[in-house]
Amino acid sequence: MQKYLFQASYTDTGLKGLLDESGTHRKQAVEQTIKSLGGTMEAFYYAFGETDVFVIANLPDNVSATAFSLVTNAAGTAKVRTTVLLTPDQIDQATKTEVIYRPPGMITGP
Repeated sequence: MQKYLFQASYTDTGLKGLLDESGTHRKQAVEQTIKSLGGTMEAFYYAFGETDVFVIANLPDNVSATAFSLVTNAAGTAKVRTTVLLTPDQIDQATKTEVIYRPPGMITGP
């Protein structure tokens, strides 16, 4: 399972729905959506500021995370941003991976 951070900002319509439905019911609805994708919800927090909701979820893959993001954005009640979260182990693996790369403008050879 891969870990993702979803950050949501409610639209006016979404805020009205939240007022009608309650924060607890929205949390349960999001958790059910994540479960339907084969995942689990690790954390769900409301916040002050530009971002209204932070969710950390474990999902099987990027396709599942994209499906979640597409469906929630398409509903028009929130703007959702998705971030893939990496563990220190995953970073360690990445730093040990051999990569052949030529930066733009750095032409080598004759």
